[in-house]
Amino acid sequence: MNETLDTHLQELRRGTVVLACLQLLRTPGYGYGLLEQLERRGFATDANTLYPLLRRLEKQEFLTSEWDTGETRPRKFYRTSDAGIRLADTLTQEWLALTGAIASLTDAPATGETSAEEEH
Repeated sequence: MNETLDTHLQELRRGTVVLACLQLLRTPGYGYGLLEQLERRGFATDANTLYPLLRRLEKQEFLTSEWDTGETRPRKFYRTSDAGIRLADTLTQEWLALTGAIASLTDAPATGETSAEEEH
């Protein structure tokens, strides 16, 4: 892909990763596991993007965290907070509205035009 397209795709995806994390972390998870889930679901991202995002969402109180020290290596588990669930629900509704708006731009005839079906 060319650099300009890559830049636009990155901008388009940036906000969707926030929403995907809030939705996925309704079930507690840790960073690496979340990276794998995001990848499987089509939200490819890297650790250098994800971990700062998780810290920011925690600081904003949209995520909570706790350490699991029961295993050989301690892991920090994140969970979407009540405020994060409300944000995720609002962002999801906005996403659905935007998806409909984009579809109307690409699927519907332009204003004032009629489709072939309407003419017959």
